Amino acid sequence: MQPKKPQPAPAPQPRPRRAAFCLPAAALLGTLPVVPPLPAAAQDIRVVEVCTAEKQMERRTGCLQSNVEFLHQALLKLARETQDKLAAADRDLAAARAEIAALKSAIDKLNAELTQMRAKAEPAGKK
Repeated sequence: MQPKKPQPAPAPQPRPRRAAFCLPAAALLGTLPVVPPLPAAAQDIRVVEVCTAEKQMERRTGCLQSNVEFLHQALLKLARETQDKLAAADRDLAAARAEIAALKSAIDKLNAELTQMRAKAEPAGKK
């Protein structure tokens, strides 16, 4: 008997196209308000201590309180940073709106001058 030849691996099946999902998902994401991404619920925070290892209730309570205080301070810091970013965005938006208004005013003025120039040019051209 001869040893069997190894069979070639079957061709990989084509993966389903993601484009059909991506377009509606992108449209949905475009309608959502801009919110900074939140960290995953199970993400470890380096400064936060694991308090379950403490045997004494006082030490465990103190550990939990320090964790809560740290997290509270981190949230306050993030809130301040977010407010600063929102205020900067509001200032940029107000400046852009003022610039748009100035440009619209300039366009209206130029259109009025163009209309006057055309009106003056017509009688001279008819002679």
